[in-house]
Amino acid sequence: MALSVDAHLTEHAPTFADMPARAPLEMPKQDFSRAPDVNHSPRPPRDPVWRIAVFLPALLITATMIWGLSTLFAAGGMSVLEYILLGLIGATFVWVTLAVSTVGVGVASRLDPAGPPPDVKPIDVALLVPIYNEVPWDVFGNASAMLSDLVRQPSGHNYTLFVLSDTQDPGIAAQEWQAFQSLRATAPANVAVHYRRRSQNIDKKIGNLVDWITGWGAAFEAMLVLDADSLMAGRTIHRLACELAADPKAGLIQSFPQLIGAETLFARMQQFSNVAYGWLLAEGLAHWSRDEGNYWGHNAIIRTRAFASSAGLPHLQGIMGNSGVIMSHDFVEASLLRRAGWHVRFLPRLSGSFEETPGTLIDYVLRDARWCRGNLQHLRLLATRGLHPISRFHLFQGAAAYLMSPAWFILLAFWALLGRDAQTNVITYFSEANPLFPNWPPAMTHIDSAIFLAVMYGMLLLPKLTSAALISSNRTAVRLFGGRRSFLIAVLIEVALSIAYAPIMMIQQTRAVVRSMCGLHSGWAPQQRDARAYPLAALLKFHWLETVIGALLLIGLVSGMVSWWLAPIMVSLICAVPLSALSAVNLKNRAPAAFRLDSPLTLREPAIVIGARAARADMRARINAVDIAAE
Repeated sequence: MALSVDAHLTEHAPTFADMPARAPLEMPKQDFSRAPDVNHSPRPPRDPVWRIAVFLPALLITATMIWGLSTLFAAGGMSVLEYILLGLIGATFVWVTLAVSTVGVGVASRLDPAGPPPDVKPIDVALLVPIYNEVPWDVFGNASAMLSDLVRQPSGHNYTLFVLSDTQDPGIAAQEWQAFQSLRATAPANVAVHYRRRSQNIDKKIGNLVDWITGWGAAFEAMLVLDADSLMAGRTIHRLACELAADPKAGLIQSFPQLIGAETLFARMQQFSNVAYGWLLAEGLAHWSRDEGNYWGHNAIIRTRAFASSAGLPHLQGIMGNSGVIMSHDFVEASLLRRAGWHVRFLPRLSGSFEETPGTLIDYVLRDARWCRGNLQHLRLLATRGLHPISRFHLFQGAAAYLMSPAWFILLAFWALLGRDAQTNVITYFSEANPLFPNWPPAMTHIDSAIFLAVMYGMLLLPKLTSAALISSNRTAVRLFGGRRSFLIAVLIEVALSIAYAPIMMIQQTRAVVRSMCGLHSGWAPQQRDARAYPLAALLKFHWLETVIGALLLIGLVSGMVSWWLAPIMVSLICAVPLSALSAVNLKNRAPAAFRLDSPLTLREPAIVIGARAARADMRARINAVDIAAE
């Protein structure tokens, strides 16, 4: 092993490196305006059947609903406003129905048995951990736990760990170096451990990975990309390596990360939803997407040369004339891999893949705003030449997930203006002076509003209720959640919390979309990993917009101008500050057992999670001991 250590001070932070001999691999930037000359491998014959089973029912249900509403509107003559409203309703409702039909396909896919691990020849796998101003003992503690678990696997694969730092804080960088030296001293003998820190965070995570690929990628057939908070069991890493080695056409295989480390109310809500409901959506997605899957940026194994030759990303020209990196790069990289003829697969049944989730509502919103900026960029990439239609759908769906919130907000605004009846209909009042807006159809009464809201809420909750019903009907599954009573209580709490937080997220995502389209953003700061309660002043500053909108709805309700069917939304918005404060409450330590939103991952923590916690504590003690000795 060639060793180079550089620890001189720069204007940013100390630079440390312990890397093997270089093995350069070219990674050209792709041309989005010209498709590569590649023949896509044929898909299995049953693929169209499952894709029809997802898209056709969703489109038919949406079309039926639009037809029913249009007959109501047409009673008084259709106006421009009504056509706009129908379009908004259809645009939002179709995504709800797609989720429902995906769950249906997921239920059907459970009839297919999972296959055994393939028997393959060994390959060289690089475990990559890109980090940026993270807590060193958490990152290296997780790495230590994964390596210890990995060597227990009966595998001939060769693994090498690389911690790729873009840390700019000198103090954190020094602690990373200490943690690396400790990990290298205690790592299994048959696993090499390396560390490299770039003095400048050029092109963020994309640049970090490109730097490794172009410097050392040629020495490894595969790279397993992890996040700073990723944790994977040894058997899971082994299975991903085997699957890639057995499928020469596979360019990327994505695992299904489950959420761990949740202690606060908001994090427990996310974790319970992920464990109890997410698996069925994941099953459906994997079943119909097949070889045109997606990439979530971490906990996935990638064929190194395939990625290097087909997924190099150019800078994207900005609206204001500037250029910058593609932020939500993972979706785009998956699309480019498939464009080049490589399969992109998803293995939802592969357990042992984990990540953490933000602990509070504010932390979640801040991360979500970053994702919003990146996903909206995908709209500008839909015209990329040579993309598979399913890849284009993934790109569009990622952007639509955020565009739905402004659409919902506009519908909410019109719903409030409709009032309770013809006398309180604000739109009708203004239409007397404006011929473009004739009187609202009398058929659109508050009773029709109730029916419409009931249908929408029913469709939104149907995927969750379907998953809950399947778990409740299975004695073994429900036992993993602590029994049927505990499980049903947790479902009710999670559904109630989801309904309460949904209007707040609608306003925050609408705000994020507007800011992104206006080119306003607050940078790409590291994610806040540890949950903390925010002071009242911070909560008020963060949630003032929701509070004001909620207050306006309350005034409308009290004055009789707004339908009482909007009361649940009003309560959520006007209570945004207390709900946000509630999100930081430590449910694990302070709530009664029946109200902790427990799941199999909290009642019986996986061995790798327990091992990682111990390794983090040990690594922290080692770093602190070095710091004390240096004082």
